[in-house]
Amino acid sequence: MKIKLIAFCLSVSLFLTGCSFLDGSYLSIEPHREQRQSIQTGTIHAASYQDLVQALEQLIDSGAEMGVIVVQDYPAENIEEQMVTAADFVSQAYAIGAFAVEKIDLELGTSGGTAAIAVTIRYRRSLSEIESIRQVSNMDAAEKAIYQALERCDAGVVLLVDRYAYRDLTLTVQNYAVENPQVVMEVPIVTESTYGIGRQRVIELAFTYQNSRDALRQMQDQVQPVFNSAVLYVSGDGQAWQKYAQLYGFLMERFDYTIETSITPAYSLLRHGVGDSRAFATVYAAMCRSAGLECQVVTGTREGEPWTWNMITEGENHYHVDLLRCSQEGEFRRLTDAEMGGYVWDYSAYSEGEGPSQRTQEQGSGQ
Repeated sequence: MKIKLIAFCLSVSLFLTGCSFLDGSYLSIEPHREQRQSIQTGTIHAASYQDLVQALEQLIDSGAEMGVIVVQDYPAENIEEQMVTAADFVSQAYAIGAFAVEKIDLELGTSGGTAAIAVTIRYRRSLSEIESIRQVSNMDAAEKAIYQALERCDAGVVLLVDRYAYRDLTLTVQNYAVENPQVVMEVPIVTESTYGIGRQRVIELAFTYQNSRDALRQMQDQVQPVFNSAVLYVSGDGQAWQKYAQLYGFLMERFDYTIETSITPAYSLLRHGVGDSRAFATVYAAMCRSAGLECQVVTGTREGEPWTWNMITEGENHYHVDLLRCSQEGEFRRLTDAEMGGYVWDYSAYSEGEGPSQRTQEQGSGQ
């Protein structure tokens, strides 16, 4: 959704360069950087503080640098103090104002004998940046918009959230990358800023990648056929454990792998045979899910070193699968909790392996 442009008509008697405001004319200000909206077929009126706030919000939404608000019906005893309060509110609490506005100047005077306020707005954002803000209803919708930006390899996203609630959006980005290695080639560094006070906020996320957008999109194009082939490889009838094993074979037989960490895990693994335990686990889990198989990515340690593996589901039973361990041992193996000696993970975050838990036993998974 783009912010609705509301341009404002200025009477021919207004904005005459060099003339005094108090004698009925206003100072003309030329647009900077790009043409901003400043023309409309009517005059803005405000008879209360709320009207004044809404008028300033409309000017900001349109990206106007100057405007006139007629206040002939505004209570004279309140107007000067409330002008200052309104300017502070829309530039700090109003979400788009807090995002886009650097300073608002208001001057009270007359125009043709009618009480009016001359408005001058200085921006720190361009009109195109204001227009590109995408409006969403809540944080769930905000997360979907973030996912779309990641899939497009965008440099960031700016959202106007109607019902804002705090979420760790950096973690949201990281989790989406783990769950979708087929589209997120590189996990970006995330810089997050939030603007406004109250229920409606502007969220600005900037994504910093080491690879260019074109390079990341080319990587997407090259790995997607591999994921598609994996799904076809296990299509048809067969028990779940057989399909898990077939996907293991599909992945492990592609290369004599080099165990190294890469900033582009799926691409490096599937195109160059380079990856670490995390790359294997995330790619395998994505292939399993695409084939309709349940598979989680588990992070923890193995023999005291950071390690990542999978947890698969067969009926009501859950098993651990460490692809690199399987490769070392020369066969696909499903392990229960009791067989996970030397591994430690956050037990509460994952379903337990099949059979009685061995957490409290020395040979088990969690000493």
